[in-house]
Amino acid sequence: MAKNASPFPARRLILGALAVILCVAALVVAFMPSSGTQVSYPQFVSELQAGKVTQARIGDSQVSYWLEGDDQEYITDNPDYDGFKADLLLAGVEVEEESAQDTFVLVTDVLFYGVFFGVLIWGAYKALTFQRSTFKVVRRTGVSFADIAGMESLKRELTQVVDMMKNPQAYAARGIRPPRGVVLEGPPGNGKTLFAKALATECGVRFIATRGADFQSALMSLGAMKIRSLFKTARKKRPCIVFIDEFDSIGERRNYAGTGVDKENNRIITTMLNEMDGFSTTDGVLVIAATNSYASLDGALVRPGRFDLKYTVGMPDAATRRELVRIYTKGRVLASNVTSELLVSWTAGLSCAAIEALLNEAQSLALLSESCVIDRDDVIRAAEKVQVKLKLQG
Repeated sequence: MAKNASPFPARRLILGALAVILCVAALVVAFMPSSGTQVSYPQFVSELQAGKVTQARIGDSQVSYWLEGDDQEYITDNPDYDGFKADLLLAGVEVEEESAQDTFVLVTDVLFYGVFFGVLIWGAYKALTFQRSTFKVVRRTGVSFADIAGMESLKRELTQVVDMMKNPQAYAARGIRPPRGVVLEGPPGNGKTLFAKALATECGVRFIATRGADFQSALMSLGAMKIRSLFKTARKKRPCIVFIDEFDSIGERRNYAGTGVDKENNRIITTMLNEMDGFSTTDGVLVIAATNSYASLDGALVRPGRFDLKYTVGMPDAATRRELVRIYTKGRVLASNVTSELLVSWTAGLSCAAIEALLNEAQSLALLSESCVIDRDDVIRAAEKVQVKLKLQG
């Protein structure tokens, strides 16, 4: 499902540019030369001997001073001799010393506070922009069971889930609790996302698609906030199916003695448990989680009453591979040494996505050789390019 380009990167660049400008401005102000009137050192000595100088600030290379009854700042060279400060004090002048170290401290303070408040503003901005954003709700996914090649046994198993979503009250009247969550597990590339979309179409409900990475954040508790926002959206748009891909990235078994990242994942899992316990089985919200590693999921998530149904979307069987070969070779000519049945046999153990990539690459190689016929060599070279292993047996 395509997503619109996010405006966030451009906003981040703007905020970063503003932060740099503020830091540069602070440095310019810190190192900007004083705007006082420059005078010669003999004139300064003359005014000092006359008792007119009331205040002086001694810098590394210059001296700023003020005269009695005059707010104007005057600047002269620093004579830099031992006893200069003592002579000024003996003349009744209020003396202040300024050094390069003071300027360095000022600059580092400016940079520290700039970074500190910049991080605070960035965190607030991220939280506010997330609060304003909503998860994309799709009314029609455009995918049904009929669009999925093979996998007939899995389709039959999921038919009851479809019926429960369509008629929750009828099942509740019979004392049957419809599921709150379903886990689709299995190796990648076999259509877990496709099945989730097809389920939404078969049930006639809205579809909200997310990924585990959408809930991970460098800011503590922001992931839990996103979970709450997701379920709030789901309740408003019910009946609907919420799909979380790459679920193991946030649903892994909790580690209570881990790092900050582990603690954030603990918060995410705890929030999800609370949210799933918070809606009834007749609310019309079904959560589907896809994972390549069911065994790594936290036990509290997959216990009965939460993600209590598990379906395996495994490698395609012979019937499914036969259907895939038929679809992906449609309109393509196969040589006599590459029959559909041979392709079904050769692709045993490959995922649906790998079979599609293999046959697509074989067709590309056939075209490069100025031939419209896919032969055995094209298939073997395609397997090497897409890095899959064929079971050549004929």
